[in-house]
Amino acid sequence: MKRKIFYVLVVVAALFSCKKDQLLTYGSRDNIYLNYKNKDGSQDTSILTYSFAYNPTLAQDTIWVPIIISGQRSKTERKFAITVVDTATTAKSGLHYEALKPSYAMPADSGTVKVPVIIKNSDPELANKSVMLTILVSGGQDFNSSLPVALRTRSILYSSRLEQPAWWIYWMGNLGPYSRIKHQLFLISSGTTDLVDMSKPNAYLQIPRTLYYIDNVRTFINDPFAWVARYPEKGYVLTKRADGSNDYDFYSSSSPGKKFYLKYYAQAGKYFFVDENGQQVIIN
Repeated sequence: MKRKIFYVLVVVAALFSCKKDQLLTYGSRDNIYLNYKNKDGSQDTSILTYSFAYNPTLAQDTIWVPIIISGQRSKTERKFAITVVDTATTAKSGLHYEALKPSYAMPADSGTVKVPVIIKNSDPELANKSVMLTILVSGGQDFNSSLPVALRTRSILYSSRLEQPAWWIYWMGNLGPYSRIKHQLFLISSGTTDLVDMSKPNAYLQIPRTLYYIDNVRTFINDPFAWVARYPEKGYVLTKRADGSNDYDFYSSSSPGKKFYLKYYAQAGKYFFVDENGQQVIIN
């Protein structure tokens, strides 16, 4: 009899312990934070960088922000918030990004979700400067905001600005001196985003292909009118400037705010693109 009583007490104690653990586990709201990871799997709090320069026809793009909960999944949808940190943001709502929603949803039976943050390429000044957009995820109506701010914050630095790539110096004999306008025209017409770096092993094997890409740029630079007519699917147009000159603007119909100046030089009897330094864009 004593042994039976002992077993009963053990079972009761175990049941009480399980119930107590459940109360401790589910007694408070879960937390929410950003799910960015480094290569080693630790939390990544660095600045995210982006450039429209490699996709010059894009009027906007979407940055998918990964969100994760710290706690248990729920059988019902739950709401949380993402806000802009004004003190760490230089981007302007409407001009550089679409305004964020009042709240976002964590789907039922899920512990993660990706939220779209739409950044814009409508400001011509992005060719000369970068803007910062800093966001903060917080609990909203269904989560706590108890985790460190660093885990819940992400800064996005973006522009449409280009910098000289390392491979340019190896092909300067063909491409000429670097300028950002020339680089952008290269991206539009070459068929590639980069050329072979001749410091790499077996780089010489890529020379024929590289010369093909450069010839594509040369053909475009020498006669952009013929290029536009030949590739209507690319969506680029040439329109005469309204200043009474014989000059034109070259741009993508999907991004009319981003224009390239095509100037007529009477002495040469020819059109040349003009770069940011006021120099003719020439490909040898």
